[in-house]
Amino acid sequence: MSKETKDEKLQNVLTHEFKNAWQTLPQKGTKDLFKFADEYKCFLDDGKTERECSDIILKHAKDHGFNDINKLINSGKKLKSGEKIYAVNRDKSIALFVIGKEDIEKGVNIIGSHIDSPRLDVKVNPLYEDTELAFLKTHYYGGIKKYQWTAMPLALHGVIIDEDGRTIKINIGEDSKDPVLYITDILPHLAKDQNEKKIADAIPGEKLNVLIGSIPYGDEKIKNRVKFNILRILNEKYGIREIDFTNSELEIVPAGKARDVGLDRGLISAYGHDDRVCTFAGLKGILEIENPDKTAVLYCADKEEVGSIGNTGAQSDFLINTIAELIALQTDYSDLLVRRALNNSKVLSADVSVAQDPNYPHITEKLNTGYTGKGLQITKYTGSRGKSGCSDANAEFVAQVSRLFTKKKVAWQIGELGKVDQGGGGTIAFILANANADVVDCGVPVLSMHAPYEVISKIDLYMAYKGYSEFLKNKFN
Repeated sequence: MSKETKDEKLQNVLTHEFKNAWQTLPQKGTKDLFKFADEYKCFLDDGKTERECSDIILKHAKDHGFNDINKLINSGKKLKSGEKIYAVNRDKSIALFVIGKEDIEKGVNIIGSHIDSPRLDVKVNPLYEDTELAFLKTHYYGGIKKYQWTAMPLALHGVIIDEDGRTIKINIGEDSKDPVLYITDILPHLAKDQNEKKIADAIPGEKLNVLIGSIPYGDEKIKNRVKFNILRILNEKYGIREIDFTNSELEIVPAGKARDVGLDRGLISAYGHDDRVCTFAGLKGILEIENPDKTAVLYCADKEEVGSIGNTGAQSDFLINTIAELIALQTDYSDLLVRRALNNSKVLSADVSVAQDPNYPHITEKLNTGYTGKGLQITKYTGSRGKSGCSDANAEFVAQVSRLFTKKKVAWQIGELGKVDQGGGGTIAFILANANADVVDCGVPVLSMHAPYEVISKIDLYMAYKGYSEFLKNKFN
């Protein structure tokens, strides 16, 4: 073997290339990684809506000794280092806290993710019959390609509040014995007009009507017998009536389970990687933490796909109010302490980013994009075109995070969200940055983002877990 020349040594020092993360994993670690990925797939299968995700996170938290913040408030006891606290917001967002040795006013470490995903929402007056077929009318939620949601098996998830105020949970289409729902499309033989349209216009939003029934009720005196038969079935199963749709949150999502992709099983195809992959990695990280120096926080928000607005979105005061309550439980309260806490906090906006797709290389710039299998991705800024709507992280904080990952042997990479003039997107980073916290986007690269079935690498999932865990434990002094 020839010796390395002086110039080659200098080149190795001066240049850098992000390596495939599989090469950094010890051979014996692959079994544990695959087991971790199987647990994640179960998380995805059981949590296809923000409510279901919140319930799963809450169950894990309780199993690991987390206690309700409201019980602590009512007890009148002071907050102690090492205590584990959860706060739930309207069953659709949740925050977990492991109280640190330092006072909260000195700052907290936050992993901020979201648990909503693009989908079809059932309208409040949805059920109708046409040509003796029954349908549900929908309104799409978040950025979707509408044509991707046709001609595939779909499931119905959500809640209905009945006339007595009871919450009735709906889940149809996931069990192997369940029927599925379906959105029809035009056969290619007769699609001349459709094929001449722009792809964004080929399936109008008002055509995303979900086929839910076809058998007419036996009594010919009944009007709209197919619709009536569906109402009868729903009433027998759930005790609901048509008027109860007005008090509902029902979501149409892809039916079916998360599956391994590739003969080597290195990838996962599933609905909702955006952003439940980062949520799961953060959850596993915080559940393992005991007595950190700084308070560790996992914040799982709703409504990110529609701008993070509303009382369950990250732009609400839920997280800040909860931090204020914790400060009041720790010391004599003042608004100044809350401001200091936010000012001194470090945040990873844990959201997915785009992965380089060799089938569509024109949308990304190869030197500055994420790659499947190269580990956890830092994204200094998102936004659209001229960084519009972005939160551009300070170089000092990016350096802190990247040095931490390198020191702890977390495979990481850095990139941005597509070519400059191609489009763009955003995360919740700007919200906590507006409160003067240090924030940088940091998540898992995704192929086919916002499609009914997205794809991620198991090694990137695992590195997200490792990276978030180390971030939550770090002192950042």
